[in-house]
Amino acid sequence: MAELETLLNMKTASLQLWFALSLVLYGWPQIGQAQYQSPPEVTIPLKVSGMKSSGWLSYILYFGGQRHIIHLKTKKLVLSRHFSVFTYTEQGALLEEQPFVQEDCFYQGYVEGDPDSMVVLNTCFGGFQGILQINGMSYEIKPKIPSATFEHLVYKRERDELHSPAMRCALTDEEITQRLQLQESDDSMMRKSDSEGWWTHKYFIKVALCVDNGYFLYRESNTSEVIGDVFIIMNEANSIFSAAGVDLSLVGLYIWTMRNRITIRNIHTTLTEFCHFQIYELNLLVESDTAHLLTITDFALYKGKAEAASLCSLTSCGVEQIFKNDFLATAQTLVHMICHTMGMEHDTVGCSCGEADCLMSASRGNSTHFSDCSYDFITNFFLFNRCGRFPPPPSKIYHLTFCGNQVVDQGEECDCGSIKLCDEDPCCLANCSLKIGAKCATALCCQDCRFRPAGTLCREPINDCDLPEWCNGNTPNCPPDVHVLDGSMCSEATYCYNKQCNNRDQQCKQIFGRDAKNANELCYQNINSRGDRIGNCGFEPDGYRKCNSTDILCGRVQCDNVHELPKLEDHSSLHWTEVDNMTCWGTHIHFGVVIDDVGEIKDGTECGLEHMCLNRKCIPRSLQASDCTEEYCNKRGICNNKHHCHCNYGWAPPQCEEAGYGGSIDSGPAPKETFLSRLLKNKLFLLALFILLILLIICLVILIRKYRAGKKGGPPPKKGGKKK
Repeated sequence: MAELETLLNMKTASLQLWFALSLVLYGWPQIGQAQYQSPPEVTIPLKVSGMKSSGWLSYILYFGGQRHIIHLKTKKLVLSRHFSVFTYTEQGALLEEQPFVQEDCFYQGYVEGDPDSMVVLNTCFGGFQGILQINGMSYEIKPKIPSATFEHLVYKRERDELHSPAMRCALTDEEITQRLQLQESDDSMMRKSDSEGWWTHKYFIKVALCVDNGYFLYRESNTSEVIGDVFIIMNEANSIFSAAGVDLSLVGLYIWTMRNRITIRNIHTTLTEFCHFQIYELNLLVESDTAHLLTITDFALYKGKAEAASLCSLTSCGVEQIFKNDFLATAQTLVHMICHTMGMEHDTVGCSCGEADCLMSASRGNSTHFSDCSYDFITNFFLFNRCGRFPPPPSKIYHLTFCGNQVVDQGEECDCGSIKLCDEDPCCLANCSLKIGAKCATALCCQDCRFRPAGTLCREPINDCDLPEWCNGNTPNCPPDVHVLDGSMCSEATYCYNKQCNNRDQQCKQIFGRDAKNANELCYQNINSRGDRIGNCGFEPDGYRKCNSTDILCGRVQCDNVHELPKLEDHSSLHWTEVDNMTCWGTHIHFGVVIDDVGEIKDGTECGLEHMCLNRKCIPRSLQASDCTEEYCNKRGICNNKHHCHCNYGWAPPQCEEAGYGGSIDSGPAPKETFLSRLLKNKLFLLALFILLILLIICLVILIRKYRAGKKGGPPPKKGGKKK
């Protein structure tokens, strides 16, 4: 085609597009031009520390006459290595650009106390911008501009106000059934496969999106605003899918800037024509598992339709109406249609999600939740189909090389970011090169534009299963992180695994509080041998796997002395069971749901003499055997995860045979410490020295007081003196 022949492939990102995209994300509160009948409330988010585990942020918001605590976790936009935006020039030539996208400022989470809540925000340019769903109501939050006190505006969003009618799917169950019957006799990309690797519980669907000319014109022909809208829709769609362990990976965005590439009439013919466009044009530009058209066209009764049971085929496609004032509704429709491309049918009587209608209802309201039927389908789909089961290799993940993104890419000596930041940087120039006289600019072994001396500690060990690293004096980079070899002892009857020293008492305290402890072994014998959601040793294709008698200690953790009931993530539950007059406490998650499972016994946990848990099995520690042993290190060091000796102070690598200062060939040179400097690093020695100093001061004060008291009293008077 003429457009394809004039394809302009821009290998580097367009600065103008990046800058404009930055502006549109910063100005996202105006996206959609939503109108509100009620005035906004002003609130100031207050950060709360110490409420969640690492990686979570917690804030208090006051609005609606109530105090809300929101918990947030970063959710990076999943972009393909070659994420491209396709538009047209005024001459009709197809233009491909790869914009720089900030990925670490998108958040998802929930509101404490409301298990059905959902929070989808971004903080890309300061402040919270996004949607909060609380107790069945939707709110929009955005920064108040200007504000010197971090003020935000909270708007109540109602469906009537947003003019977003409930979605009705144009795909009938008869069409889905017919497609599934055809698929069974077809050797498609979705064909059955073995179940190896299914327990990874993480799945990826590569999505290509098209935006029609009508929406482009609605956004006043501003490509950057359209891109910003699509990112918000994808972030919200990912939030919905994440509960089922599915990541939507955006591989390409096609914006019809000049005219619609197909005729858009009713939804049925539009889907047919778009699928034809996908086969003969879109598939030549981007490789995707499914492609979808977002159109501003109102199809009246129907809001979306997709080609059933087509995912991972050349004809996998769908059409969805993009709601101008409600991107969450657009995201819900997109997820609904992608599920149809998997072959999922509409919910029937008996399917439940705790609401009147679930996401896969044929005509749903405002739900963002999958039903139990949908969860079951998703689990089985990825279990028995190759499509989407394995994550893309790291080489497929796109990292844009761009001077000014504050990431030192290949060919750059440094990267100080914006011109303003570079003016303040003592080491780096705006062209990503070092200033005259500077040896380095950033990294753990760089200080004041110079390499830190050899032997300088650059990465402290975080626990007994970690090892230190030191600068080598010739590079700004700290050596790669190494840790103690898996299977090594880290405390009494516990072993290191993946840099962690795990035991059951510690795990119980992490779940149920400081007073909790590991339960009696009878709890493990009675519960983990059941093979249900409460007690199991993992999953099988048709359900939970019973623990063998040798593996019962490696199933689900059982705790005792519980005085605190924790707040768990959605799809996680607490339970207690009476066993021989003992109360056994534990947790469980719903089958097939992909979340952090705090209740599964962690790898490396002891399960018997010289045995440890690994993948829900109790195995001999000897199976973690290595050529590196205590004897290989002459009993003067320990082995690291690269199977090299990390020597004690006084001995030198590689095998701790000769005198030296410790460390390994991987750790960088250990410092040449004196005996006094080593003592000063010993915490017990410092504590003893501190106590001794306090005692000396007390003794000195007592002596001074006695001396002053004696001096103040003077000598006693003499008796019987003679008169002069």
